[in-house]
Amino acid sequence: MRCIVPGNVRLRAARVAAGYRSQRALAEALGVDPRQVRRWESDTPPWPQGPLQSKLVRLLGQDMRALGFTPPEGHEGPAPERQSPASLPTGGRLSVVPSQPPITMQPPSVALDFAAVTRAHRRMYWSVAPATLHPAALAHATLGCALLPETAGETRRAVAAALAETYLLAGRVEFFDLRLPDSAGPTLLQALQAAGEADDHLLGAAVLAHTAFIPGWAGDRDAAVERMVAARTYARRGSAPPLLMAWLDAVEAECETRCGNVRTALHLLRHAEDTLAADAEADAVMPEWMDWFSPTRLAAFKGNTQLKAGHLPQARATLLGVLDDLPATEMKQNTVILGDLAAVEAAAGQPEAACEYARRALEQLEVTWYAMGMDRIREVRRALAPHQHEQCVRDLDERLYGWTTTVSALAR
Repeated sequence: MRCIVPGNVRLRAARVAAGYRSQRALAEALGVDPRQVRRWESDTPPWPQGPLQSKLVRLLGQDMRALGFTPPEGHEGPAPERQSPASLPTGGRLSVVPSQPPITMQPPSVALDFAAVTRAHRRMYWSVAPATLHPAALAHATLGCALLPETAGETRRAVAAALAETYLLAGRVEFFDLRLPDSAGPTLLQALQAAGEADDHLLGAAVLAHTAFIPGWAGDRDAAVERMVAARTYARRGSAPPLLMAWLDAVEAECETRCGNVRTALHLLRHAEDTLAADAEADAVMPEWMDWFSPTRLAAFKGNTQLKAGHLPQARATLLGVLDDLPATEMKQNTVILGDLAAVEAAAGQPEAACEYARRALEQLEVTWYAMGMDRIREVRRALAPHQHEQCVRDLDERLYGWTTTVSALAR
């Protein structure tokens, strides 16, 4: 019976574990001919040239011997990135910490499984209470950090991308839902670092734009603009689709509005509209993870800026259109639009209409809490101070300061 020689099974296993399902895929990542990889996976693999050794170790996460190569006499390949650390103890003698056990390389399926949970959390964001979802997202991120050293190549990039999205979700919850900007900053930095591990420029642009909200809402225009410049740079580097570029305009417009520059904000929003008008299929090519923006959401940004600019009839028309077009699943955004419509009516001297919109927003907040929505209602109540003795405003106070909403607001 003829014995079949399996070849370099160590290299083949490491290649598959790193997400390179074919010899050609690894060859393309290394910049070599597929025949070279075929020779390495033979029963007598030749010793790779110096630069290729470093690439193999970096892509596959193991040293040359672990990859099935036998070095010529006097030659040793590069070690993997993870090495045993050295420390200088109190006695002054150099001691080496005992070698860590070999890293167990995870199979490519671990990236798919990790990303599946990330996608589930993304969908839950629109309905699950933020105080419930937030710790779950952070725990998932902790798992992702533990998995990264146990992956390499395409598998590592896939895990890193899902990890970046998870940290981005946690940062969004902290900033928009829990009103914790001091916590959101470090969380978004971790998201940016993970996006860098994945070499995903579009995720990097999304994270950087979210970081601009923090100084923008605090009135620090220079810091917000600086971060938006960085976000646009990453977006261009990643050949961003039109809808993402329009969202960047909307984010910068929001920051400009918060800093009192409504004319600049309206110009940015017109540019965003022009960007979308130039590509009718813009929303069909978006990254899966960007589910927080659409042409309807762009109109919501515009309506708020028109309100701040004092263009009340235009703001009312824009926001009513958004309310009609907004999907029923976007309950959080619904509270924001109702709050802005209430603010329009309060500014127009129509307290009864303002209170009705505010009441509808509070009803929704009792079902799905959203700090941004509650902020809008508090602004409306302050604007209604001249009418505070009217019955509609007193009825609003009864709802605004009921047990449920008061406890929810103070708890956050």
